[in-house]
Amino acid sequence: MRHSSCTRTQIRTPRFSFSAHFASQRSVRNNEEIEDKRDVDSGEDFAYSEVLRPGPKWQRKPYPTPMKVLIRRAKEEKLARKLNPCRILESAPENGLLVPDLIEVAHQVYNARESMLHGLSILVEGEAAIPINKCRFCSEVHIGHVGHVIRSCEGRNSGMRNSKHLWRRGGIKDIIGLPYCYHLYDRVGKPRVGHKERFGIKRLPAIVELCIQAGLDLEAYPTKRRTKPVYSIEGRIVDFEPGEDTDILVEDNFRTGNHIVPTFLEDRRLEDGETVSELSARTLKSWLDMRSGAVKLMKKYSVITCGYCPEVQVGPKGHKVRLCKATKHQSRDGLHAWQEATIDDLIRPNYVWHVRALDGPPLINELKRYYGKAPALVELCVRAGAPIPKQYESMMRLDVVPPAPDEYDLVV
Repeated sequence: MRHSSCTRTQIRTPRFSFSAHFASQRSVRNNEEIEDKRDVDSGEDFAYSEVLRPGPKWQRKPYPTPMKVLIRRAKEEKLARKLNPCRILESAPENGLLVPDLIEVAHQVYNARESMLHGLSILVEGEAAIPINKCRFCSEVHIGHVGHVIRSCEGRNSGMRNSKHLWRRGGIKDIIGLPYCYHLYDRVGKPRVGHKERFGIKRLPAIVELCIQAGLDLEAYPTKRRTKPVYSIEGRIVDFEPGEDTDILVEDNFRTGNHIVPTFLEDRRLEDGETVSELSARTLKSWLDMRSGAVKLMKKYSVITCGYCPEVQVGPKGHKVRLCKATKHQSRDGLHAWQEATIDDLIRPNYVWHVRALDGPPLINELKRYYGKAPALVELCVRAGAPIPKQYESMMRLDVVPPAPDEYDLVV
């Protein structure tokens, strides 16, 4: 018995190595095929995305960066200040200078915003107007001739209406949300706005303020441009730059991308030879370019938002205006609970239900799990004839065929 067991082990050993050898070759071949396929399909495949259900109003927004990472960064900065109390800030834009590579991006984002607003003015209120419905009691928006009958209203007296929406005509502000923030003349020297200063400082769209801080020059919103980096003395910013040089614009920071495209929102007519589908495709491309450019700017220039309300501020610190009316605002004396913002906080997509046929029957509540969603601007441009972006195909559930209204109870 002992001899047979030994021979059995001797027979198993070469069999295992033989299969392992070919298994390794097979895995290498499969990895090579996957890499080749990725090289061919690079830039074309997008991960499956779904619209997340919003959390309760009393719950704080999730942190984009984990709390452990934020605590570790704070400890490292505190140790650096302790080892070197007086130091020159070398990295831009923390030192007050501009990032040269992002100046052109800032102008591109601003021009994309202007082009997007001009296209929206024609698609919503111009010659090629598409009907937009807005609920009277909540923020629900529907694109189509007839509003849907999905019972999702959470507005005033929604229980008496069985959560049904009451529709009225909507506008451009219902399609895309561009929150406003305070303009900072000196984002490094005076990054905060006091409560008593709230009426003396201009407010503008946050995406425009982000472009101004990144290098865009607008006459209506002057800002301070530095020629020398600032000092950090025990965590406080000290500027030794002379006062007469505060309004000097550095030519090196404005050599590229300083062209602004003028737009006229009053002109709501199509250009000569341009069709509605071409206009919608151009508007959709401007919106995608604005979002992608804003993501690049937010990696360097900080944008923060309140953890409980939609307030947004562009700058290293949040303002001290006590106007927060969200959850637990009594314990904060009306101050906002600032945290890192995401691209959806800066440019709100405002998701709507995707309608396959604009003149078809309205969407019903029993089949809502078969319907997809998309940002309101994407849905509007697609209804006008623009091609569907690939990153939103899974979100719109184009591969799902909803059953008939009389067959929904037969589907598992």
